[in-house]
Amino acid sequence: MQNIAVVLTARPGSGGIGDAVLAAVHAQLEGHAVTQGTWLADREAREILLTPAAGTDHGSLHARLVGAIGGHAIDVNLVPTGAGSRRKRLLVADMEATIIEQECLDELASYVGLRDRISGITKRAMRGELDFEAALKERVALLADLGSDVLETVHGRISLMPGAATLVATMRRDGATCALVSGGFTFFAARIAARLGFDTYQANVLDMAGDRLAGTVAAPILGRQAKQAALERLRGELGLADGDTMAVGDGANDLGMIKAAGLGVAFRAKPAVAAAASARIDHGDLTALLYLQGYRDAEFVR
Repeated sequence: MQNIAVVLTARPGSGGIGDAVLAAVHAQLEGHAVTQGTWLADREAREILLTPAAGTDHGSLHARLVGAIGGHAIDVNLVPTGAGSRRKRLLVADMEATIIEQECLDELASYVGLRDRISGITKRAMRGELDFEAALKERVALLADLGSDVLETVHGRISLMPGAATLVATMRRDGATCALVSGGFTFFAARIAARLGFDTYQANVLDMAGDRLAGTVAAPILGRQAKQAALERLRGELGLADGDTMAVGDGANDLGMIKAAGLGVAFRAKPAVAAAASARIDHGDLTALLYLQGYRDAEFVR
């Protein structure tokens, strides 16, 4: 039976993992060979290393542990510790609503009075209810003739997801390659990648007509398959095993890379994405991805 780490993460600053929660969790681990319990961050991230009993169903164990925490805002993940490197050598990250807090198309839509309409299409596409390429074309067409100066204005309003800078800086310090892959646009991806120190980025290109948006996207449109292909290409170029890779995202177009990664993380994700991922973070920030890899908060680059 493969060894695992039970990783509990709470919202930073909450001190949410109390003694009662820990006692309830350990009660569910009776019968399993627990070898070590470590605070990765005091009362905010706890790692419990164990060898599961023979015949243990990880899904059932996870469900029991989630039930044991009694509705507290704590993420519970079971992370294998024997496959590949615990500390990943490649991070492939979605940008919008993952590395940054916004959906850039929705922000642009505010300038043509169509935010609600375009945001609705975005939500359906991210839930997997609409074809990504068709939905992207439809939304961009509604922005035709918008001045390019609005791109700069929207960029100035972009905020990083809490923990994003620490995640990238810490992994890069330890030698990992970090790639930003977006179904959004190079105008924003290039700037966010440079700001955070990503090693590489890819995104779609907005066509321009002079100093205004043409309302179209340059071919080929990069979506779900392109994100997965980016992970697989980088993994091959770096000579890594599957278990050495991590992918994180929130929407349906992230599913391919999340499933292909050694550790695929659904971050505040749509239900279908959360169900398919090997780990999910609903309450913590992006530093939770470091705890999943066994980092202690004292090791973070802030």
